[in-house]
Amino acid sequence: MSKLLIIKTGLSDKSIISKCGDCDLRIAGCAGIPYEDVKVVSVHEDSIPGLIESVSDLMEDVSSIIITGSPAMITDFDPWSIATSHWIKDIVTKKIPILGICYGHQLLAQTFGGSVDYHSLGAEQGEVEIYLTEEGKKDPLLSVLPAHFSAYASHFQTVTKLPKNAVILAKNNFEPYHAVSYGEKIWGVQFHPECTENFLCAASCQNSYGGILIKRFIELAD
Repeated sequence: MSKLLIIKTGLSDKSIISKCGDCDLRIAGCAGIPYEDVKVVSVHEDSIPGLIESVSDLMEDVSSIIITGSPAMITDFDPWSIATSHWIKDIVTKKIPILGICYGHQLLAQTFGGSVDYHSLGAEQGEVEIYLTEEGKKDPLLSVLPAHFSAYASHFQTVTKLPKNAVILAKNNFEPYHAVSYGEKIWGVQFHPECTENFLCAASCQNSYGGILIKRFIELAD
């Protein structure tokens, strides 16, 4: 059976974990996938970079990849983040669908030649209004959402320069790159589809716009 691989780039706040579980558990819940059918690699842990080198073993029976958010900052250039970026460059040749969330979105942008830095307006946090671009309305993934939707965001850094050939799919007045496609079946979203403002748990997420988005991503991997 093909599996979802979650590349975990950090831990959620302890209060959120105690209430709803960490991001990997919430993503699986939003996707409607039993947690035992998900592979999770915690790349932010010191022991992981060596494991990343074993791409062939790691990728066996994987049909899709989600890269999570993180309390870390892209511009810190942590060794595990650099190693993950190299790993991404290797696996894109396998044509496996990838979705980057928040830090994961920024890491994809940096990996493919873009730039990331602190947002000039500070942090964007809480429930925010987001709008699809005309390209987003036609995109295989983002088009499952309404042209105007709300989502949870929490970020200090942002993509300041997109890689060549990237396509903007969603934005708002604060964040010009809330959703981007980086190539065939490679997407990044600055917002958190696995969260709501009150961090309602899996059952509620499945009925949210974020849950719809994650489920659609899994469908596109089939």
